[in-house]
Amino acid sequence: MNTTAPPNFKDHLSQLMLLAVEQVKSDNEVQAGIEIVRTRQAGHGDYACNLAMQLAKPLRKSPREIAALLIAAMPSSPYLEKVEIAGAGFINFFIKTTAKQAFLYTILQQGSAFGASDFGQNSNIQVEFVSANPTGPLHVGHGRGAAFGASLANVLSTAGFCVTREFYVNDAGRQMDILAVSTWLRYLALNGIHVPFPVNAYQGEYVKVMARLIHEAHADRYVHHPEKLLQGFPASAHAQAIDTDESLDRLIANAKSILGQDYAYIHNFVLTEQLGDCRNDLMEFGVTFDIWFSEQSLFDNGLVAHAVHMLEEMKFLYRQDGAVWFRSTEFGDEKDRVVQRENGQYTYFASDIAYHLNKFERGFETVINIWGADHHGYIPRVKAALQALALDADKLKIALVQFAVLYRNGKKASMSTRSGEFVTLRELRQEVGNDAARFFYVMRKSDQHLDFDLDLAKSQSNENPVYYIQYAHARICSVLNQWEGDIATLADADTNLLANASELALLQRLIDFPDTVVAAAQEFSPHLIAFYLRELASEFHSYYNSTHFLVSDMPLMEARLALITSIRQVLKNGLTLLGVSAPEKM
Repeated sequence: MNTTAPPNFKDHLSQLMLLAVEQVKSDNEVQAGIEIVRTRQAGHGDYACNLAMQLAKPLRKSPREIAALLIAAMPSSPYLEKVEIAGAGFINFFIKTTAKQAFLYTILQQGSAFGASDFGQNSNIQVEFVSANPTGPLHVGHGRGAAFGASLANVLSTAGFCVTREFYVNDAGRQMDILAVSTWLRYLALNGIHVPFPVNAYQGEYVKVMARLIHEAHADRYVHHPEKLLQGFPASAHAQAIDTDESLDRLIANAKSILGQDYAYIHNFVLTEQLGDCRNDLMEFGVTFDIWFSEQSLFDNGLVAHAVHMLEEMKFLYRQDGAVWFRSTEFGDEKDRVVQRENGQYTYFASDIAYHLNKFERGFETVINIWGADHHGYIPRVKAALQALALDADKLKIALVQFAVLYRNGKKASMSTRSGEFVTLRELRQEVGNDAARFFYVMRKSDQHLDFDLDLAKSQSNENPVYYIQYAHARICSVLNQWEGDIATLADADTNLLANASELALLQRLIDFPDTVVAAAQEFSPHLIAFYLRELASEFHSYYNSTHFLVSDMPLMEARLALITSIRQVLKNGLTLLGVSAPEKM
């Protein structure tokens, strides 16, 4: 096999253009970004560049004239068939067929590493995702953020970034208090003590399960003066629902007072149970984290107080109505924000400021937050805080994820955590499998609405994209198993025999894979990998249906087997980025 193909044609052409522009610009101070793109039509070559149009104004020449100068100044390349000027001044590059054919050697040689690059230059980047309140099982909405975040982290790592995957544990604040009291009330009921259960407490069966675990381990150990629980409530509250946030907060305060130090046990127990369930659910989904960062640690270590003090020293805080406010309007936010309430408690926003300050203090060059689309309005205040702290707010990137709507038998499923009437991520995985769940979640751009069609996800048909792609991989494995040869020998195949239109199209598709990974990293868009895999599988299935592989012509057979072995490798590499398996049999 010819081994002279470059590792990346776009990089090679960019280098040629860079050398050419150095010759053309003469003494002019010229700045222009060199962007090589794939052409959409074969008649326009394989790649194109609009550099001549960028240089027209500074060089005071027509784009076509500059294009001619650039082409003349280009060093010769063993990989180029020809270079043409098109339209207003585009430069179109035609790659030699032999260079494309030789590219298979690169894929076979690199194997699972094919598609990786040094684009990110080992820059430290943090991806914080999921970060669901540990107040109940993960639901299918969390699943989309998990699949997207994990796939994006994989893509960024493959594109040469040093990636840290982080889960922010919201283990401080009101929601955990609500869960703790919800569990304690269910525990009291197991001990024969019935208190009106708040309508806005956590209703799910998992709360009763935690209550039973406490009861089985400790019997009535945590039954303390339940008659005092409704102190401060109207007498009628004993017989009617507790249905306001104010009444729920009073109930929480009473529970803390009654339980004293034992409240910490209830709180820590429910946190440990739910966080453990979340961690196990995600691990089973193929989603892991390098760091589980505790919100409570920000308070325990004085980081929240430190961040607020920094803002105060910089004169960005003021007091009004007993509360402490951050002047976020000075940085483009629609209104100022409270960081410390009248009772002295810090707000959630205050801990968020401290958390983001801490991220940059840990040395991350870029921070990516993956948030639900309903948090869009939160972006300006967080960026305002970073600016006030003299940090570069542009280094904080927010990727929004639209909620996934699950449809079963044509009906929309409810997903309310409080009511308990939600479809869990675990239930979804059990129904459609991890592979379909991971792939379907990233089929669309994250900020686009997603209807999750269960019937399609479970179908074994060409309409099911994950099945269609995996079937392509399995088909290739079947051919190679029938051949029973040594894959390593295919590196010596005569790939010049791959000359028909479908083979050349497949070669170009394979060549495009590393560039697709870089584009997915640049745009925070792992769905580009999903699109690519579907297109590669489609082209392969067509090729498979029209081609014989185990033919008597040995050189031709080896060339075709080298091609489909490369396709198998790229399918597997792409599926791995998305957290999807590549089965050898279907």
